[in-house]
Amino acid sequence: MSEWRDVGAGSYVLVTPGELLNTGLVVGRDRAMVVDTGCGPRQGAQILAAVRQVTDLPLVVANTHAHYDHFFGNAVFAAAGATEFWAHENAARDIAEFAEGQRDLVAGLEPEMAAGVGESTAVVVPNVLVKDQPVLVDLGGMSVTLFHLGRGHTDGDLLVGTPTTLFAGDLVEHGAYPAFEDSYPVEWSQTLRQLSALRHRYEFLVPGHGEPVDDEFVQTMAHTMATAIRQAQDATREMPDDATKAIPVLPYGPEQSRWFITRLKETSS
Repeated sequence: MSEWRDVGAGSYVLVTPGELLNTGLVVGRDRAMVVDTGCGPRQGAQILAAVRQVTDLPLVVANTHAHYDHFFGNAVFAAAGATEFWAHENAARDIAEFAEGQRDLVAGLEPEMAAGVGESTAVVVPNVLVKDQPVLVDLGGMSVTLFHLGRGHTDGDLLVGTPTTLFAGDLVEHGAYPAFEDSYPVEWSQTLRQLSALRHRYEFLVPGHGEPVDDEFVQTMAHTMATAIRQAQDATREMPDDATKAIPVLPYGPEQSRWFITRLKETSS
């Protein structure tokens, strides 16, 4: 587990082992918010212990989307007294519906979570939902803005904004190719452009994984994705039965490119 990185105005980021998830912490006067809780009870307990090195305040939780490394640690925080779990309504729906099917993905890191056996292995579904309009969460002298710019990495990506910092979840990823398995590529590139337009409001933009990034990085990610969309669409028109021939020219790895083409077809009809 890394040390907390101070990103201003009571906001911190911690890199967790394994998936190298960026967990956020926002500390107000009366309570604190944890942004994403890790892969299961082991990692969740490590994150909680790190949080308690910074603050003893009551906790609320925000999950940026419905992938296991961002919410499988929720039960640890519920056991520690958290009752308020925020997410976009689509993410909460997917957690309720698909979380059990993600357990196998943590077998190496979190065997108890994978088996669903032991303390804090239950799936805790977010119970306070963000819809179309931004929501202000008062932590006491500190308001956190929870909002949804549009579909992208998933259809339930939640952004968490503080006076200095924007926690962007996996809408933005640094140091690895984007993950397209549940994505909406055309809308993702558009959402990234909207995100780039907001960048001047925040000193720090924290991706779901990797180092904090700047406006140029987000713009480049949007441009790269838009270019890949055109390339894949052209290949599909020219070779409708074998669009995978576009993979060598796409700006992503082979596996990511296959998912990219698959999701582009599924979400463009």
